[in-house]
Amino acid sequence: MYKAATVIMAKGANPAKHKAKVKGDAFEYTLAVVPMGGFDVAARLCKEMVDKEGVQSITLCPGFTHEAVALVRKAVGEGIPINVTRADVPSTMITAQILTKEGWL
Repeated sequence: MYKAATVIMAKGANPAKHKAKVKGDAFEYTLAVVPMGGFDVAARLCKEMVDKEGVQSITLCPGFTHEAVALVRKAVGEGIPINVTRADVPSTMITAQILTKEGWL
């Protein structure tokens, strides 16, 4: 079974409460939400998902800096692919406007 996870950040998130799984016959997909800027929390969570849940691939949201991606990489080791979603400039600007309006930035 292929197991993948996506980690995103949100204001006021608690990964113990804000985590969901979608399971199929051949896949298991996990979505976990960590606090804004909670890069250490994300690294520990990713390691736990790899070690205890068998996650084989991780995708991080655009809010992860290069340094934060490196923290996750160090936590999970070299054998797990780490993907980071990025957007084009117009999409990034629109997202920033939305997050500013919502009081996140």
